[in-house]
Amino acid sequence: MKSQQRIIAPTEVCATTQINTKFYRDVITGLRATSKYLQSKYFYDAAGDKLFQDIMECEDYYPFACELEIFMRQTAALASALAHPGGSFDLIELGAGDATKSGFLLQHLLQQGADFTYMPIDISRNVISQLEETLPATLPGLRMTGLNGEYFDMLRQAARLSNNRKVVLFLGSTLGNMTVHDTALFCQELREHLQPGDMALIGIDLKKHPKTILAAYNDREGITRKFNLNLLRRINRELHANFDLSAFEHYPTYDPETGSCKSYLVSRTDQEVEINGQEIIRFAKDEHIFMEISQKYTVSQMDQLAADASFKPAGQFFDHRKWFMDAIWLAV
Repeated sequence: MKSQQRIIAPTEVCATTQINTKFYRDVITGLRATSKYLQSKYFYDAAGDKLFQDIMECEDYYPFACELEIFMRQTAALASALAHPGGSFDLIELGAGDATKSGFLLQHLLQQGADFTYMPIDISRNVISQLEETLPATLPGLRMTGLNGEYFDMLRQAARLSNNRKVVLFLGSTLGNMTVHDTALFCQELREHLQPGDMALIGIDLKKHPKTILAAYNDREGITRKFNLNLLRRINRELHANFDLSAFEHYPTYDPETGSCKSYLVSRTDQEVEINGQEIIRFAKDEHIFMEISQKYTVSQMDQLAADASFKPAGQFFDHRKWFMDAIWLAV
C-alpha cells in the first residue's frame, strides 16, 4: 500500500508574523513578571530539537532509555492493549518528536494489519516536516496526517478529520513539565476532548533516588545547559533581543519530598536586555528565570490523577528497574 501523509498547520494561512507575535507576547509577559519565567514549549526551534535529541542520548538522562526499553521489549502487549477492542482508530501522539519510541508501536501495528491512522502533533513545524519525510520511507503503508500546532487545538482538528476511536500517546514524561495543579487541569481538559472508550497512554517518570534524578537535568556533558540557553539565543534571533548567554548560569534543583525538579537560568550580574528595540528587561545579579519543571510521581499518585480526570487506569508498563511507567487510561 502506498503511504499517505499530509501536514495540517494551525491554520491554512498561518503566518510567521502571527506566531512571532504570540512568542513575543509570551516572552515579555514572562520576563516582566515579579518572578521571571519563560515557557518551556518555546525550547523547540530547529536547534532546540537537535539539542533535545542529544539529551536523549546522554548517559545521565535515563527517562528516554527507560521508556525506549518499554516500547522495544513490550511492543506486542502495548499494541494489543491500545488496539482493543478492534476496529478503526486514530493514534494521536502529542509532542511526537522523532517518533523513535512510537515507531516500534507503529511498526508492530502495521505488521498486525491494524486499521489506524497516525496523527503526530507537534508545535515544531520542523518536527512534523521531518516525520513526513522519514516515516513513509521507513514504514511503508503508514497512513499519516501531521498536525502542527498546540495540543488541544490539534485534538479538535483530529476530531473534525475523523470519527474513529482516539488513542492518544503522551510520552517522554512530558506530563511532568507542568505543576501538579496544572497537570490535573491538563488531564481534565484532555478528557474533555475524548469520548468514552477512547484511550490515553501516559508516560511518566517515577520518584527514585534524588541524585539519579538531579543528574538527569545537570548532565556532565552540559547539553541540558545548552538546551536552556538556546531559548535565549532563539529570543535574540526571532525577537531581535541582545541576551548575553555567557551572563547566565544554568541551575537545576530537585526536591524529593514534592517530587519537583526545576531548572533556572541565573543572572551572573546586574544587566539590561533589550527586546525588539522597545522593551528593556532588567536583571539583578543572582536573579533567576524559571525555565522548566519536571515533576515526578508515584504510581498511586498517577492512579488518583486519572480518576480525578474521569479516566480509569487500564494498564501499566514499566522498565526493568521500575524507574518509568507508561500507564493506559480509559476514558469513562
